Amino acid sequence: MAHPEVKLGSVANLFSRQMHFKNVGDVEHGHTHQFDHLTLLAVGRLQVTVDGHVSEFVAPHMIYIKKDRMHELVALEPNTVAYCIHALRLGDAVDDIVDPSMVPEGVTVPHDSLLCNLK
Repeated sequence: MAHPEVKLGSVANLFSRQMHFKNVGDVEHGHTHQFDHLTLLAVGRLQVTVDGHVSEFVAPHMIYIKKDRMHELVALEPNTVAYCIHALRLGDAVDDIVDPSMVPEGVTVPHDSLLCNLK
């Protein structure tokens, strides 16, 4: 099982994380978020496990991801494409939104805690 190919984008106050699952079984390992967000399944089929409960979704479909819930995505078809969509927020403990590699030289991020280290 491989990880999906990831591309990041941000416009105005909207952050998007495109995940391209090239093969059946590619997995976005379990993780949590500080805010509720939407995963837009654009192409293919995903198995979504939330706190041990398994659901299956077929594109096109919007999937609600509740904050603080451990969730994992697994491709059930080759070339599955999904987008995690977050609103950008200022405040305490906002540390999973902006990848520092997307900030060009000379641009200041308005709040240091918006930066994160993606693996």
